Amino acid sequence: MDESFYSRLNQYRSLWVLVFFDLPTETKKDRKIASSFRKKLLDDGFSMFQFSIYMRFCASRENADVHIKRVKKNLPPKGKVGIMCITDKQFGMMELFYGTKVAEKETPSQQLELF
Repeated sequence: MDESFYSRLNQYRSLWVLVFFDLPTETKKDRKIASSFRKKLLDDGFSMFQFSIYMRFCASRENADVHIKRVKKNLPPKGKVGIMCITDKQFGMMELFYGTKVAEKETPSQQLELF
């Protein structure tokens, strides 16, 4: 089979994990907890998509499960958090804009596969 077949197949196997959250920030303690949650997402390789949406590219379902498990381990005691996975193919179909101008999409980092 040609290489484009495998490339296309990888777009369905690789995933983007999106974490959406709305955390309380009324008190100093709440702000500290929300800040800690965001910092843990960044430490785990997530990048900020919007203020309350972070995303991370994962090369496989197993890799995505590891990062989802870490997010669940660090859930704050209050607030609303959503976790969603979409395939790289679905992510590629998203249209992004800055104002009325089309924006560049984030490209996944190069992964080294041994097998």
